[in-house]
Formats: sequence, C-alpha cells, structure tokens
Amino acid sequence: LQVDLWQPSSPFYIVEGTVTDVRVPQNTSQSLLPYLQQANIQYTILISDLQKAIENQTGLRSHRNRRSLSEYNYEVYHSLEEIQGWMHHLNKTHSDLVHMFSVGKSYEGRPLFVLKLGKRSRPYKKAVWIDCGIHAREWIGPAFCQWFVKEALQTYQTDPAMRKMLTQLYFYIMPVFNVDGYHFSWTNDRFWRKTRSKNTRFRCHGVDANRNWKVKWCDEGASFHPCDDTYCGPFPESEPEVKAVAHFLRKHRKQIKAYLSFHAYAQMLLYPYSYKYATIPNFSCVELAAYDAVNALQSAYGIRYRYGPASSTLYVSSGSSMDWAYKNGIPYAFAFELRDTGHFGFLLPETLIKPTCTETMLAVKNITLHLLKKCH
Repeated sequence: LQVDLWQPSSPFYIVEGTVTDVRVPQNTSQSLLPYLQQANIQYTILISDLQKAIENQTGLRSHRNRRSLSEYNYEVYHSLEEIQGWMHHLNKTHSDLVHMFSVGKSYEGRPLFVLKLGKRSRPYKKAVWIDCGIHAREWIGPAFCQWFVKEALQTYQTDPAMRKMLTQLYFYIMPVFNVDGYHFSWTNDRFWRKTRSKNTRFRCHGVDANRNWKVKWCDEGASFHPCDDTYCGPFPESEPEVKAVAHFLRKHRKQIKAYLSFHAYAQMLLYPYSYKYATIPNFSCVELAAYDAVNALQSAYGIRYRYGPASSTLYVSSGSSMDWAYKNGIPYAFAFELRDTGHFGFLLPETLIKPTCTETMLAVKNITLHLLKKCH
C-alpha cells in the first residue's frame, strides 16, 4: 500500500503507540480500512475528501490578484509570484526599513530572495535569521514570514518593543526557502515536500532540504533513497538553496545571534540537538527562552505548544538546518512546528492564518527580546 506519511515524516519514526497521519488514494482506502480493523489498529478519518478540501482552499483565487499592496491580504495563502511581487513592492515603498537581496539561485533558476529588515541606526548590529517554507507543502510557514514583516512595518511607530527590536537588530527574513518546491505545490502537487532537483538514476525529484545540511549528514532520521520524503541528497549542501543559505549564514555568523525556522505541523518549539540526545552547552538560556516564548504564545488563544530538544520532543533527525546553525556558532537556534496537531494537517484553513500568526508573533518577539538581554 502506497501512502503519503504526513506525521511523522518517515517510517523510521513509527513505533508502537505512535499516532500517525497518512494520506491514502481513494482506491487504497477501501483495502486499508478493513486491514486496520483486522489488525485492531484504531483509526479516525480526519479529512474524507481531500480533493474537495484542496479546492475549497485554493478555488477562489481570482479576487486576490489586485496589484495594489495597500490591500494585500495577509489572511490568505499566496503563490510564489505574489510573494515575490510583495517583496519587490516593500523594497520600493519601505526603503527606510527594508532592503531586498538575493542569496543565490534555486535548482530551477529562481532567485532566492531575502528581506533585510531594521533601522540603519549604527554600523554594526546583531541579527536574527528567519526562514519559512523549507518544506513546500507547509504553507502556513510563508504566511507567517509575511505576517511578521507586516507587523514589523505596521507597529514600528507605535509599539516600543518592536521599535527596540528594529533599532537594535537586523532581521533577515526568507519567506520561501524552497522556492521550486513551493511553486510546484501550487501548480502540480499540493503535498510536495522536497526540492525539485532531478535524480537521473531513479527518476525521482527532490531532496529534503532539512536533511541536506552538513551536520551528522544522512545519519539517523534521513534516507539515502532518492524517492523517499526524507532523502538527504547525494552529498551535504547538494541543493543550491541549502548551499546558498549556508554560505550566507557562514559569512555572517559573527553577526547572527538567532536562527528561527518555521515548519508545520505539530505545535512545538524545538531547539538543538536534533541529531542526538545530548544537552547543548547553553541549555539554561535556550530552555528559558523557549519556556517564556511558549507561554507568550499560549496567552493569545490558549494553544499549548510542547517545547524541548528536537530529538526527544519530536524525533531524532540528522542534517537539519537548526543543528547546523547552532553548530556554526548561532547561540539561539529554534524550529517552530506551527498549527495544528493533525486535524487539518498541511491544509490549515485560511481562517486560521490570523490566529496562528498572531500567537506565533508573540513567541518570536519574546525570543528576540530575550536575545537582547544578556543570557548566552
């Protein structure tokens, strides 16, 4: 039976008692369900007609292609073209706070755009890196990155905390890390996860961009098989997207004090290590920051996030961007797993963009302000 594993991301992680979310083709479900009953495995059908759910989410596209960005809708999902157009627009209209640049090109030749956000108040400033959309189908990620920028620009004048953040720090924000995959998830396969590089031998596309980093590469929790969702690639940094971002982070490692990566779904705030169970040297600082951030997040709508080292809180995985950032001297490295816990999974409805981003914003501000205090 061919199934698409939504949670966890790989069969390695399935042990007795694991709750697993799978997507099955319609004809498969007729044979799978009796099999589960026979094996005495409990199951719930979360979404009975996935195609319908996809169409409900992306059906009403035409009304949102208005060119004016004063009415840009942050409560809908946007295509890659729309997001890049939005970045260009901000670069033009908010040149005092926004500078757009590219760190390289994707496998299919698309520019890898980053927004540098902050007041040019002094020659040297610490910085925070934020990326979204390493995994293509996790659409709430890019939506949050855009929300963060909007909030920063809209509240900079009125909110002392935001003013302090943008005065004392730079933010490097990459709304869509995996541009090729994200584009593909809009045009071809809503549940695509990996990059789109070609593998000649297996005719399978793509590498898991969060298993492709040079830290315990292709060890536990990653696959050597090109057709798997957690394929680590032929070698570390084989993906031009990973290579470009790694190069940028290496070049600015002295300046960048925090690395935040946004994923979905699980409602967790994770910190290193992912690849082993050991405790990080600055555990007390990072743990405190996570604890405070999760409480701040919960204060908005009562959504509880689990937090802790990725290996014990989620599962062991090697070659992740978060571990790599930490190993390369960035003291605060976090990965967020945004809403939900599986009811909608990757198809988080647009009505939940606002609450999800609002609560996540509180957590990110909290981590950022923690960073400005002296706990390393």
